[in-house]
Amino acid sequence: MAVAELTTPTCPKSALRSSHSQQLSYLSARFHSRRHQSFRLPHRARNARISCSVNSQAPPVAVKTEEPKTKQSECFGVFCLTYDLKAEEETKSWKKMINVSVSGAAGMISNHLLFKLASGQVFGPNQPIALKLLGSERSFQALEGVAMELEDSLFPLLREVKIGIDPYEVFQDAEWALLIGAKPRGPGMERADLLDINGQIFAEQGKALNAVASRKVKVIVVGNPCNTNALICLKNAPNIPAKNFHGLTRLDENRAKCQLALKAGVFYDKVSNVTIWGNHSTTQVPDFLNARINGLPVKEVITDHKWLEEEFTEKVQKRGGALIQKWGRSSAASTAVSIVDAIKSLITPTPEGDWFSSGVYTDGNPYGIAEGIVFSMPCRSKGDGDYELVKDVIFDDYLLKKITKTEAELLAEKRCVAHLIGEGVGFCDLPEDTMLPGEM
Repeated sequence: MAVAELTTPTCPKSALRSSHSQQLSYLSARFHSRRHQSFRLPHRARNARISCSVNSQAPPVAVKTEEPKTKQSECFGVFCLTYDLKAEEETKSWKKMINVSVSGAAGMISNHLLFKLASGQVFGPNQPIALKLLGSERSFQALEGVAMELEDSLFPLLREVKIGIDPYEVFQDAEWALLIGAKPRGPGMERADLLDINGQIFAEQGKALNAVASRKVKVIVVGNPCNTNALICLKNAPNIPAKNFHGLTRLDENRAKCQLALKAGVFYDKVSNVTIWGNHSTTQVPDFLNARINGLPVKEVITDHKWLEEEFTEKVQKRGGALIQKWGRSSAASTAVSIVDAIKSLITPTPEGDWFSSGVYTDGNPYGIAEGIVFSMPCRSKGDGDYELVKDVIFDDYLLKKITKTEAELLAEKRCVAHLIGEGVGFCDLPEDTMLPGEM
């Protein structure tokens, strides 16, 4: 925040106090006019003048606001006034504040997610958090509204809210980056076109993360096609470990658990060891071979194997499209919940014998899956933000055949975006148009 310097005062102290009070009131006012800059600045008294009637001959006292030497982002509303980031609170119960950046922050998914983050539901009730929200010129007014709602919610753990349209500012020092914003698929748009358009967005965001984010940043890519977008992002961030990037397939895992629980007549917490293999598309493979219900193999509990191979698999693959038909829009609340689940899986030790699904980089994987792509696989975590791939899984001919198909699709997507990951000219030969849930 800029520091005001006063010249030699000639006004009575009471007048200065009154003027200072007016400035603070002015600082806390909401934004009313749009400015074309990457971060929205609250109205501030710039070069304001304070005059006094006590001595009409004395020159007015000028308040000079020094501009920072380097371009600094500004926080939103009350967060600019009530919390001194340089003198961060240290208590026995609260941890050091973490920076969480969210793209697509004015969208429906974020509208559900941000308040979970700010309330302590995700990182815990003793974890202060700063939210850095990325939008676009078109969505900026809505982004202001989101920030105002966060401000009005009085979350004790929410220490800072920043909004902007420049990823190089919003991702500054980010320890978690939740990349939700992406262009939806429009009428008549080929999937190859969507890959290219969104790929350019995630290439730029990868470069921004590489330039300004924490070297330990964990990145969860939600915007579709999330696997290949995550690949593009990590390839454009060579200074950040590729292992830190995830494509969100947790919603697919949650949907698979739901269907298995319904069929078996049990509550969903009895279902474990569910893996989503491959792409977040209709080629994804919900694995019932390794899944368990009440600790028993699913195929022993659900003996209708035809249902597992056909109806169950198709229901999970097409659940997003079925929801759109009923709801008239793609899933938002359940997607936000799955993002929370994905984060918690990385910051909480995985229960003994269980695992979770995430789209991760395939280099060094033990399954024989092609390297150099982002592929959903079973993971375990010690709760330190890192993960390891599960080795004790089994395969049969059915599962291998399905995995091979989704692998081929991801390799084709990679060829399609070769120009965005530094591997030559992009060439699209997608085997089929496997529409992603919500693309339309």
